[in-house]
Amino acid sequence: MTWKFELVYGPNGRALGGLAWDGKSMLVSDAMDLKILSFTEGAKEPAVFRKWTNRVNGIAFGPGGVLYGCQEGSRRVIEMKPDGSSVVTTTVLDGAQYNHPYNATIDKKGRVWFSDRLHAVLASGPQVFPYLPHQSVLRMTLMGRPHTEWHVERLTYDTKSPRGVAVSPDEKTLYVAETDTVPGGVQELRAYPILADGTLGPCTVLHSFGADYRGVHRGIDGICVGKDGHIFACAGWSRSGPGATVYVFNPDGRIAESHAIPEGTPLNCAFGGADLSTLYVTTREGHVYRTKTGYTGHLLYKAA
Repeated sequence: MTWKFELVYGPNGRALGGLAWDGKSMLVSDAMDLKILSFTEGAKEPAVFRKWTNRVNGIAFGPGGVLYGCQEGSRRVIEMKPDGSSVVTTTVLDGAQYNHPYNATIDKKGRVWFSDRLHAVLASGPQVFPYLPHQSVLRMTLMGRPHTEWHVERLTYDTKSPRGVAVSPDEKTLYVAETDTVPGGVQELRAYPILADGTLGPCTVLHSFGADYRGVHRGIDGICVGKDGHIFACAGWSRSGPGATVYVFNPDGRIAESHAIPEGTPLNCAFGGADLSTLYVTTREGHVYRTKTGYTGHLLYKAA
């Protein structure tokens, strides 16, 4: 099946990243403009879902329709309440403040898994808090009420630039896009088994990207999973390699399909639409695309 990408919005000249389907509309993070946009099918222009987000990038719904956001500009994860207010969940690991929480996914237990990486754009305010000595995937678990009573733990010890994260539908595997585009950097799609005690086993590399005389073949940024376990991944660029592409991987790492996007550098993807068969894709240049895929997305939570 050939995917036909429809341009829904843009380009606006700014990176559009995190996405979350709320049951009626696709929410899209416009991090550098400090907004979350809402795209409803049939609407000519997006609505502004939320303002003054201080660079919220990755977003995900949790139990009860709670929307969580990776707030790069404040180096924390927040809960965004329907009345426009926010609640800080956690900000530190082992006494040190996070780097820049980037992308997030939430499992059936309501645990928030998120990648914590360094970002070229500094956080707001004076740079008085040092960064963590590692870039890892972390996980928050709600221990009690109110929502500020969280336990956070480090899960990966072999990542240097984690980006997209997704949990398999059976919740036995954590997928991580490890993408460092510097020369010699590792660019892999990894699968970590989730063990009975909640920790991760050694990863299996499902796919690796290389380099040639033109430069590094850009690896994966955002990922999501389908109901049947396929992994959808945004990778590539015009500088080198096969170009800007949305890949569909089997759980064992075989490439089931690949589809070139019309323009731009793909950053993230998520399923939406009434039957969850429409894939939305955002780009670094500020595009929002959507396409019918023949697959069904895996959606645990949506807005209340």
